Amino acid sequence: MNWCILIPVLVGLICAILGYLLGRLFGNNNEDESDNDSSGIITKLETELAGCETQNDKYLIRIDALEAKLAACEKSKITLEARGNDDNLSISSFAAPAISAILFDGAAAKAVFGKKVKENDLTFVEGIGPKIKDLFHNHDVTTWKALSETSVERCQEILNTGGERYKVHNPGTWPRQAKLAYEGKWQELLDWQDILDGGKEV
Repeated sequence: MNWCILIPVLVGLICAILGYLLGRLFGNNNEDESDNDSSGIITKLETELAGCETQNDKYLIRIDALEAKLAACEKSKITLEARGNDDNLSISSFAAPAISAILFDGAAAKAVFGKKVKENDLTFVEGIGPKIKDLFHNHDVTTWKALSETSVERCQEILNTGGERYKVHNPGTWPRQAKLAYEGKWQELLDWQDILDGGKEV
């Protein structure tokens, strides 16, 4: 046997085996790293998905709360609109604020004055008669509250528009009388009117 030929063959075989083993070794390491990278990406995506689902649940809860508030507002609107049609209440519409925060008590007024008192009757103010009442109505002063918020100077201006026969009247106490009537302070109004002279302070 020629050993010179066998030695290179054995060396080549050994190199081939070593190359194969080294290839498997480094190939497995790369696969492990790829597996690790894939696992990290999947874990990150799963975390982001869980966060999105949590945020979505929060939005759904918020939407439910807003829908409940909307339903409550619509129910209140319907109730107020229905009440606004009732002539016994002072709320004229849903959009408008309450016209009168103080309810008129005709029985209490009658108990003090001994006669029926009509709400917002300007002639109930001492010094104002039917003609002057009509004059004030023509200038959009139609309620006790409106008269109570009208200055004495404005009252005089309204009187002046009626001519000479109205200028002689003194409206100095009219807004204050109207305020007491509007607030339902009947006894205080009666006591004060008892000392007035034709609606004028003496």
